[in-house]
Amino acid sequence: MRKKQKVLPGFGLSLGITIFYLGIIVLLPLAALGMKAFSGGASAFLDAAFDPRSIASYKISFGASLAAALVNALFGLLLAYVLVRYEFPGRAILDALVDMPFALPTAVSGIALTAVYAPTGVFGSAFARIGIKTAYSPVGIFIALVFIGLPFVVRTIQPVLEEVDHEMEEAAASLGASRFQVFVKIIFPEILPALLIGTSLAFARAVGEYGSVVFIAGNMPFQTEITPLLIITKLEQYDYAGAATLGAVMLTASLLILLIVSALERLTGRHEA
Repeated sequence: MRKKQKVLPGFGLSLGITIFYLGIIVLLPLAALGMKAFSGGASAFLDAAFDPRSIASYKISFGASLAAALVNALFGLLLAYVLVRYEFPGRAILDALVDMPFALPTAVSGIALTAVYAPTGVFGSAFARIGIKTAYSPVGIFIALVFIGLPFVVRTIQPVLEEVDHEMEEAAASLGASRFQVFVKIIFPEILPALLIGTSLAFARAVGEYGSVVFIAGNMPFQTEITPLLIITKLEQYDYAGAATLGAVMLTASLLILLIVSALERLTGRHEA
């Protein structure tokens, strides 16, 4: 009997190399992080993880990241729709500007945002007149996280939106459907999985962001101190176990949120099928 050939030659070798690569690059560092976090025992881990200063930093980091991700989901969807469906002067320039947060080093982004939103800056002074403090406050952290997260949503939705069948939209419109009904019933279900992926990527990037936030945050404990900055502070104090503990908490929380988003994505895809 003739042996059935595999679709991918060398599949076993390829799988072995892939698993080895992931183990060295991903699993081994994560295992080392967990071991370091618990090096002082469970009691020391809990003390460092649930210290009042740590809890305050969690609230700021995860709260601002979630708010920024939700705002990016809304405006990223709107911007992607405009870039795909409309032709207007300067469209290519606007499309290129979306990638600006990718191109700029995070420290440069932080310095630029601080200069603009500081009390003496162009936007900061305008907000100060109406009693809103932007730089050196949670608002500044939110602005920085929106800035660095927007491209993830736009670039995830754009290619999916370009593939949406225009004939279905035209057929719905010919049957009397309004533009809003066409968007809700035809376009939105098609791009929902991509929207969830882009939003989760923006959230994951925001949670671990350091460079663009540290300049505009003010870095005041219990007020504007983000968890990545607290990790750096503990490393400077040679508290490696405490830094690893905070890293493990952030990793676990982010992983749980990403798993929830992944489950929602599969659920929406199953309903569409």
